[in-house]
Amino acid sequence: MNRDQMKGKFVPAILFGMVLSIPAFAQDNNAPASQQMHQAGEQVEQAGSDTAAAAKDAYHGSERAVKDTAITAEVKTALASDKNVSSPAIHVTTTAGVVTLKGNVPTPEMAEHAAQLAEQINGVKSVNNQLMVVRLAQRARTS
Repeated sequence: MNRDQMKGKFVPAILFGMVLSIPAFAQDNNAPASQQMHQAGEQVEQAGSDTAAAAKDAYHGSERAVKDTAITAEVKTALASDKNVSSPAIHVTTTAGVVTLKGNVPTPEMAEHAAQLAEQINGVKSVNNQLMVVRLAQRARTS
């Protein structure tokens, strides 16, 4: 097939396809142009509002994570500096101001004292004390 024959077949096919696609780009809205512009403006405003809300949520989430990290560090410091607590076996996590203590301690008194220390830290909303009391004899058998 030569060039002229190709043009003769493809050009009309391309033009026909373009004509058929025009309705897809047309608005199927009988509203006046001023109303359409107003609706478009409202949609842009809503998109901007949604973006601002998402940015605000991201900021507050990051701010909360930084506060939680600081609380965790303060609780760990308090546990490590207290003579009545053996802190290496205590794992501390903080989520939204709620401190969780996990691990094994030798006495119920130590578990309670660790929770009390955590409660005294500024910013702590509550303490989820999941410390398990494991006597020294039990620890030796499980190790």
